[in-house]
Amino acid sequence: MIDVRPFASLGGANHGWLKAKHHFSFANYHDPARMNWGRLRVWNDDEIAPGTGFDPHPHRDMEIITYVRDGAITHRDNLGNEGRTEAGDVQIMSAGTGVVHSEYNLEPGTTRIFQIWIMPDRRGTKPNWGAKQFPKALREAGFEVLASGRPGDAGNGALPLNVNGAVMAATLKAGQTLTTALGPDRAAYLVPAKGAVTVNGVALNARDGAGIVDEPKLAITATEDSELVLVEVAKE
Repeated sequence: MIDVRPFASLGGANHGWLKAKHHFSFANYHDPARMNWGRLRVWNDDEIAPGTGFDPHPHRDMEIITYVRDGAITHRDNLGNEGRTEAGDVQIMSAGTGVVHSEYNLEPGTTRIFQIWIMPDRRGTKPNWGAKQFPKALREAGFEVLASGRPGDAGNGALPLNVNGAVMAATLKAGQTLTTALGPDRAAYLVPAKGAVTVNGVALNARDGAGIVDEPKLAITATEDSELVLVEVAKE
């Protein structure tokens, strides 16, 4: 099954400094049919104006992954972590027992991010933050694992997560196809950050979402040059 969620159908809000679209229920947007996809709880498509951002606020017991599409985001938290993550790169925060952080766009132009929250396998763990550069050339025509807690990904250079799931990215030229397997107990959620693709023949445009289950093999074909982000988690 492939459940397409067109960008135009997403919930969201325009706060002036922040234009947000929500693939799942979040803040003032509530849709009982869009609460989560397996252990994936949040996928926000955010545009942050220059010189603005999220003031310090708390989180706990959530795996929070930020994929920067354009611009850069600057992180600071009460654990002493601070860093700037640029377009195409990733930061992770395992909130665990609790962390207070801020995220600002200190750049001259708009910053665009995907913010992804995954429910952890273990609660009450020690908080952790990290960021890493991932050159797009390494993900041409195949998924590169950016962040993961899957046992088979240990030691592959991905940022660590406290969940049996993974965040991956790929770039495809128009006409290219990549295939990937999906286990019967797994759920996937795919969003083209840019471009357009078909997934097992189902069309997706830029920033559309596709919830995928019970599809043992995914054949993804680019109809335009495309940049893809895929999350794979436990179905339940």
